[in-house]
Amino acid sequence: MPAPNIETIVSLAKRRGFVFPSSEIYGGLGSAWDYGPLGVELSNNVKQAWWRWMVYERDDVEGLDSSLILHRLVWKYSGHEETFNDLLVDCRKCKSRFRPDKLSEELTGLSPGQPVPSGIVCPTCGESDWTEPRPFNTMLQTRLGAVAEDDPTALAYLRPETAQGIFINFQNVQTTMRRKLPFGIAQLGKAFRNEVTPGNFILRTREFEQMELEYFVKPGEDEEAFQAWVDAYVDWYERLGISRENLLLYDVPKEELAHYSKRTVDIHYRFFPER
Repeated sequence: MPAPNIETIVSLAKRRGFVFPSSEIYGGLGSAWDYGPLGVELSNNVKQAWWRWMVYERDDVEGLDSSLILHRLVWKYSGHEETFNDLLVDCRKCKSRFRPDKLSEELTGLSPGQPVPSGIVCPTCGESDWTEPRPFNTMLQTRLGAVAEDDPTALAYLRPETAQGIFINFQNVQTTMRRKLPFGIAQLGKAFRNEVTPGNFILRTREFEQMELEYFVKPGEDEEAFQAWVDAYVDWYERLGISRENLLLYDVPKEELAHYSKRTVDIHYRFFPER
């Protein structure tokens, strides 16, 4: 029997009614998936379990449900308009487009305008003729109201994350709930990113859901609180029935951190433990 892989999981999920390719009768839409009868129940169970654990079982976290579309200035002053970018290079021969770090690990950290080293070949055509890297903003744009296409006042974004809705409502929640530090605000909902290289089944899509907590502490207490939440999340995954040995904690290197992050720990799941 061949070793299981991601295609095995995709095939099983489709056959059993967990997920279906979106818009399949019209040829499908890349990296878009619909949750079937079993998939929506599984998804809802996980979300409800998280909300119970995060909001109902704690006395230091409040819930929130903010708008999917926020004022453009939210994203300007948060730095997203300027920095929420992926670097891209184009193959001049076949016009394929890639993130440099997906072509080779040695291109991680490549700067805009810095040429791709010779010897890096295009996976599509095998040539090595690249444009210089340039930034591509991954926020999904939309326009509001019956205005001209080029009217800048109509530009808005579908939120690329759920955190900003929490930040702009911090004062509202603190005042109405009469909270003092430390306390958290939790939110569960959709986010959207115009991913350059989506794929990998439901693991990397342009539309996805986030279960977000922002925990606010006094200056100097952040590192201790951060580590406590990393440990708490590992414990919660175990409560869901996930084996601890299948969880891998990845401390993201400083050069790979988001523009707003002091420290990030990704909790990865080993889909194929025997590998």
